[in-house]
Amino acid sequence: MAHVRRSHSAVTGDMPIIMGILNVTPDSFSDGGLYNTFDDAVDHAVHLIAAGATVIDVGGESTRPGAERLDVEMEQSRVVPVIRELVARDVPVSIDTMNASTAATAIDLGAVLVNDVSGGLADRDMPRLIAESGIEYVVMHWRGHSANMDSAAVYTDVVRDVRNELKYRIAELIIAGVRPDRIILDPGLGFAKTAHHNWQLLGRLRELETLGHRVLIGASRKRFLGELLPEGAPTRDRDPATATISALAAESGVWGVRVHDVAGTLAALETWEAWNAGRAPAPRALGSGT
Repeated sequence: MAHVRRSHSAVTGDMPIIMGILNVTPDSFSDGGLYNTFDDAVDHAVHLIAAGATVIDVGGESTRPGAERLDVEMEQSRVVPVIRELVARDVPVSIDTMNASTAATAIDLGAVLVNDVSGGLADRDMPRLIAESGIEYVVMHWRGHSANMDSAAVYTDVVRDVRNELKYRIAELIIAGVRPDRIILDPGLGFAKTAHHNWQLLGRLRELETLGHRVLIGASRKRFLGELLPEGAPTRDRDPATATISALAAESGVWGVRVHDVAGTLAALETWEAWNAGRAPAPRALGSGT
């Protein structure tokens, strides 16, 4: 199965992929209820691709802080028709799920990536599925379900602790047969993390990259960004901060960013690329001396 390719910039070539978020849910923290009908979901996915998304991450279960679990049948009733239609339109699809049966169905339909916020801990069948399918797999740092994850936000050194826990998770997945080159790491911003923890993880991203795997950053519209804005500001007002994080994460060498606002993110990444191109020394004119 082919890798999810990086986006291509006209300036210097490669830059982080942009994963466009499509929540087919009534209760996600930012866009719950906006795209939970078939037509609205498909139209929004097509819009995200046109705006520059590399892959559409389709999720049917909210993982917002405090969210309760959803039964698998309901999750699949939300995501399967949308995935089937998007694949038929040649739209690259990722499935955002903790459930192996939902992931298996999405893979059968043509999904190219599984994005599992539990990193295979919520469903013991997930590692075997990933190993057997050979699909690319986002492994997020996770300490428990959304209903009680805030109580687990206790660390000695959050970057070191997250790195060590991801390292252990990688080892278990490889033992289960998952190919190392299929593993993509996500530090899990906002999942059992305070705002201070999130900023430490972002500021020290290169320490996570020493694990030798690609890194995906999902900061989009999260509550710690809301602390930068006036109280009561709508979640979409967090998009400029998200785009800035995407550019700074690109500077740190991440593989991808997961966002709601694809157009704003693409503009930020292209600005970063142009800035880097400007660092290169100008070519010498022909016949110039030394």
